[in-house]
Amino acid sequence: MVRGSKLLAALLGVAVLLPAAPAAGADGDPALGRSMARLMQSAGSYSGAYVVNATDGTTVLRYRHKTARILASNTKLFTTSAALARFGVDGTLGTEVRGTGTLDEEGVYRGNLFLRGGGDPTFGSTRFTRKSYGGGASVESLAAKLDTLGIQRVTGRIYGDESRFDLLRGGPDSFFRISPWVGPLSALSYNRGLKTETGHGYQRSPARFAAARLDAALERRGVSVRRKYSAKTSPANAEVLASVDSPPMSRLARLTNKPSDNFFAEMLSKDLSMAVHGRGTTTRGAGVAASFARRLGSRAKLADGSGLSRSNRASPLAIAKLLLAMQTRDEFQVFEDSLAIAGRDGTLMQRMRSGAARGRCHAKTGTLSGVSALSGYCDARSGDTYVFSILMNSGSLYTAHNIQDRMANAIAAAR
Repeated sequence: MVRGSKLLAALLGVAVLLPAAPAAGADGDPALGRSMARLMQSAGSYSGAYVVNATDGTTVLRYRHKTARILASNTKLFTTSAALARFGVDGTLGTEVRGTGTLDEEGVYRGNLFLRGGGDPTFGSTRFTRKSYGGGASVESLAAKLDTLGIQRVTGRIYGDESRFDLLRGGPDSFFRISPWVGPLSALSYNRGLKTETGHGYQRSPARFAAARLDAALERRGVSVRRKYSAKTSPANAEVLASVDSPPMSRLARLTNKPSDNFFAEMLSKDLSMAVHGRGTTTRGAGVAASFARRLGSRAKLADGSGLSRSNRASPLAIAKLLLAMQTRDEFQVFEDSLAIAGRDGTLMQRMRSGAARGRCHAKTGTLSGVSALSGYCDARSGDTYVFSILMNSGSLYTAHNIQDRMANAIAAAR
């Protein structure tokens, strides 16, 4: 871990010792730098890389490292680091049931109930959340809490309230319509916006769909609701009757980064906007993540939270700065643990299954047509920690993975 003067030296080295030619840096381990530079030369002129020994602050490789390139899912590094900083590793996202009526002595709630979403990507049925995430906030838990209050009958109806996000269902890559790579975005997302728990089709109205599921959960507990469910924003004076929380942000970051989950990343991006600006939008959420990166000395142009848009761009140097700066923060261990482990899990389970990188490198992959990226941390055999970023915007996926894996293995093998 880089601390104090060592981090300052590392960042100064990043900022100042930057030759224009795409060549290996000579600050530390020249042989390692030269071998990786040769690999990068075979990647083509639309690729760049930066590698720094984070323990002693010396730069090992600079290869077209200042040119901003398409990030693909390396965008999630910016989204999750900002979310961990904003909400804290133990922070949660709540889903509430609010009411505008009164409960009489006979258990009759005279009024309407509002199921108000708070941007929790895990919210859904108990069965779905357990199967998909190992647990999460469920509609059954809310129904049980309302039952515990003594509610036996509701004279009004249940409304789904998704007003904490805008009503755009997708990001810029899908012209803000539903994307098959994400699903419908909503502050009141239920089972990821899927019509069925087996994943067939998308909900047309997530808020109304979720309200119907709460209605059904209450009916199963013997609580009758007189009028049919619908969708509507809850009044400002509505009273909170029950609430359930998402898993902690540490878990949400892990569920985002290890499998590279686009839905989670886009939800977290809107959550950032909701927390800072009062309403969740993709554009403002990307802006919050970019602003957080700037405060850490990194610069990126971000258009969404997942990396599906080709407008997400940053240089290998900028990513390295973000990763270095994260090492000094309280959220670092959770952030690093959220990344896939080479040869072990997530999007790197089938890569680097042999060689020094296995179990030693935590990294975020990135893949779009013609784009491949790998950035993260490697604990070398020497005991030093390296930060690296490899961004490739041309060539085949097979070739890109081969080069990236060989570089990661070389870094991890350093003595």
